[in-house]
Amino acid sequence: MSNPVIANAVNSQVGQQARFNEDWLALGIGLLIFALALSGLAGANWLGWVVSTSVWHAPAGALGPTAKSYAGLGGIGALLATYLALLAVLSLGASLLKLRVGRFAAAFTVVFALAYLSWFIGNNAYLAAVTPADLQKFGIDWSLRLTNEGGFVVALIVGLVISNVFPRFADWLKEAIRPELYIKIAIVILGGFIAVTIAGKLSLASSVLLRGLAAIVEAYLIYWAVVYFVARKWFGFSREWAAPLASGISICGVAAAIATGGAIRSRPAVPVLVSSLVVIFAVIEVLVLPFLAQAFLSHEPLVAAAWLGLAVKTDGAAVAAGGITEALIQAKNAAEGIHYQSGWILGTTATVKVFIDVFIGIWAFILAYVWTNHINVQPGQPRARAGEIWERFPKFILGFVATFLIGFWLATTSSPDTLSKLTPSVGVANTFRVIFFILTFFSIGVLSNFRKLWEDGLGKLVAVYVVSLFGFVIWVGLLVSWIFFAGVKPPLAN
Repeated sequence: MSNPVIANAVNSQVGQQARFNEDWLALGIGLLIFALALSGLAGANWLGWVVSTSVWHAPAGALGPTAKSYAGLGGIGALLATYLALLAVLSLGASLLKLRVGRFAAAFTVVFALAYLSWFIGNNAYLAAVTPADLQKFGIDWSLRLTNEGGFVVALIVGLVISNVFPRFADWLKEAIRPELYIKIAIVILGGFIAVTIAGKLSLASSVLLRGLAAIVEAYLIYWAVVYFVARKWFGFSREWAAPLASGISICGVAAAIATGGAIRSRPAVPVLVSSLVVIFAVIEVLVLPFLAQAFLSHEPLVAAAWLGLAVKTDGAAVAAGGITEALIQAKNAAEGIHYQSGWILGTTATVKVFIDVFIGIWAFILAYVWTNHINVQPGQPRARAGEIWERFPKFILGFVATFLIGFWLATTSSPDTLSKLTPSVGVANTFRVIFFILTFFSIGVLSNFRKLWEDGLGKLVAVYVVSLFGFVIWVGLLVSWIFFAGVKPPLAN
């Protein structure tokens, strides 16, 4: 396999017995950031120095620390502090993962610089300004109205250019190209942000959770069976290839393909190639689906949100696509005088995606049991154990649940004085979530060297993916999302 980044990711994740991996690291880092951010409840605000970027026309003053108490740092000081803190924590994580720490630190320095520069460019008023008042404020006549989250698209495009035009440079960056790690950290932090957002709208939040669970169960049972049938009957793939391909397309992309490959004990090349394919199509979906959602589903924002959670097959791409879709739909509705509360579209996408992730471990165990006991039965081979559910369970989801429950408990039980500090504290954590999103987008782009992946023999797999994804996965996902979410709207902003 010529893509060493995905190969390394697969090798690290296929070893399900490993005691420490990216899942555990993401869990630890995400919880650490969230816990430190909550220091703001006691007035300490230990992370208020993290850098944020405002929409700008003149670059001076665009950067600044998130908390006013750190204003003395200035924008460049906050940016430097953020870089150094992330470098230290992630380099320690690289050491725990047995990576080359020096190489990681050097590559991460460049990754952070290019990714955050992309975010900075994406915050330019010509890309990000939305309302007529914004245009007047910046003295401009037009804007693409992408909001500042258009910076995610810029980061993705920059990564794609590096991967496909400067492949040697992309190869040099590989040690720090860890999209699954970055997005898992972001999702852990996202749990608390979602909890605080929905705490004041419990009836709607409960409806979203229940509808999301029902939607993914229904869609997933359809997806896996149909993709497996298409791969086996229409394209002649063996079970060894059809099962990881069905899981990659129907569940959670890379993680599901890897878990399934391990569950059925396939050759390592199988989940590697499927994972490569997932990354390619995730990029295509991120570039296309949010704009289709804006064009056709702007008045059904939660249908759009659930659709992306069901259709886009990696955590990074799905949640990031939800973020872009939220920005685009919010902008279009704002132009019509409709202002929804932020966080609901992204939160719905993330919720649907997390429910899907939960099923990875369960489905991997089911497949391991079926393959071990009924398909590839070999004398002396151990039978599948119930403990494999835990071994294959995505551990970062525990972090998402933990931050969600903590945030929800604080938002619903705290005194008015504590509540006044909770939102800015969670906002500091959310700033880190945005930064990890940026790193995820950039990394997905750098992973996507289309020429190399094609040379690795993806042609027939591409055919299955195209038929499955564009033939029914997207449309079934849209139908299921419409059934469960049509008419359910986010609350209006005050």
